Amino acid sequence: MSISRHHSNQRMSQMVIHGDTVYLAGQVANDATADIKTQTQQVLDKIDTLLAEAGSDKSKILSAQVWVANIGHFAAMNEIWDDWVAEGNAPARACIEARLASPDLLVEVGIIAAK
Repeated sequence: MSISRHHSNQRMSQMVIHGDTVYLAGQVANDATADIKTQTQQVLDKIDTLLAEAGSDKSKILSAQVWVANIGHFAAMNEIWDDWVAEGNAPARACIEARLASPDLLVEVGIIAAK
């Protein structure tokens, strides 16, 4: 089976497609100065865009890994997440508090989806 890599640089690819599976790198907000809800929405919008490019969508997400810089943001992040997840298609998911690549980033989400 072929492997295609998209939006790549020396370090990483934003998206890798292997067969009928789409792997997204951890996505972060465009505006690191925004609050948790805005950052979460920006991340989910990026995921929607990448999945559409791959010929998939959020209803086909198999697994999600969510990293929050402060577990105190869990409820606010989930407000946005719950409105976004396709009804009846909740993926397997983990949410972990972690130090992210920049101190201004509040949330990062990695996705594995079917095409």
